[in-house]
Amino acid sequence: MNSISIYVHWPFCLSKCPYCDFNSHVGMVADHQLWLECYSKEIEYFKTTIEGKYIKSIFFGGGTPSLMEPEVVQGIIAKLAGIGTVDARTEITLEANPTSFETAKFKQFKDCGINRVSIGVQALVNDDLKKLGREHDTTQALAAIKSAARIFERTSFDLIYARPGQTLKDWQEELTLAAELMPSHISLYQLTIEKGTPFYRLHQDKKLILPKNDVAADMYEWTTKYLKELGFDRYEISNYAKSGEECRHNLTYWNYEEYLGIGPGAHSRLKNYRAVKQHLTLITSTTGIMMWHKPEKWLKSVQEHGCGVQSVDILSNEEIIQEFFMMGLRLKAGVNLKNLKNITDQEVFSILSEDMLKYYTELNLLNFSEDHIALTDKGLMLHSYLVPRLFILR
Repeated sequence: MNSISIYVHWPFCLSKCPYCDFNSHVGMVADHQLWLECYSKEIEYFKTTIEGKYIKSIFFGGGTPSLMEPEVVQGIIAKLAGIGTVDARTEITLEANPTSFETAKFKQFKDCGINRVSIGVQALVNDDLKKLGREHDTTQALAAIKSAARIFERTSFDLIYARPGQTLKDWQEELTLAAELMPSHISLYQLTIEKGTPFYRLHQDKKLILPKNDVAADMYEWTTKYLKELGFDRYEISNYAKSGEECRHNLTYWNYEEYLGIGPGAHSRLKNYRAVKQHLTLITSTTGIMMWHKPEKWLKSVQEHGCGVQSVDILSNEEIIQEFFMMGLRLKAGVNLKNLKNITDQEVFSILSEDMLKYYTELNLLNFSEDHIALTDKGLMLHSYLVPRLFILR
């Protein structure tokens, strides 16, 4: 049976973090029933995309999905299960923040079908939590981690490192504390400065100073070594897991498999997409779909048209190959070039630069053979710089 992953975007947060450039909006939703109705309508719109397929993962992301009423989560899962196949193996993840208001609903979320939670801890230092704009403190974060471990079989939490003023010793002490409660999966992100955020303006004005690159690199290398000693493998640039506990939903993205995004700002990559508006015209190439970003615009579009689709784009072979490598080379395992045959027939080396492949191999940044390419440990640290330079300039 063909499989598909489903992403459901909840765009609301209690507050906007100064480093965040995600599609999130501050505010509480009064009419949760309306949102459930609109999510259900959009899922129904994509019925022909979902039916007959095994739904291997459902991911409630945001924003802050733990602000959703459990009944909304339950309704969405039930709607999907009524179209595709959902069973005990389906990974159903909900992102949560560790405020007491949200963690109090953990048991209800489990009863609704959630079997994995990802907690946005971000730091275990109270002063840094305030600087990051978080609504919780360290005590609440540790309590949330413990609570999730008691209720869910699979849990994960996020931390941000290379924060302003943070030293390698600071990070070592913090991650050691986290390790005492560490579940079988953890995501560790280096703080990046994104355009349009308050942190970007502060950084431009020299009011926000990050650790130097070599310090951040030392943090990254020490983290990988330390977690490996604890039985965690870095299977992706920022993600570590014990064997078998990798996030199956995110692997869908990194392996360039099919997924459908529902909700404001969500995007999709679909194969053999039947375009409803085009009278069920079959599009055999990979199709990219983007929903309206603003919640009110998405709601209006769903109510009037049955979906919040803003754009539908048929990707060219070159676009597909570029996305395939940008995503796949985030993985420690790299990419199997034979898998490209399931996506496009274009000759890989007509778009990849063999000269750059050889050059990066000589620098011990990359390993490649006739059917496989992967970045080395050193290369993974430079992913965003290296990968775009692998492509032949036109």
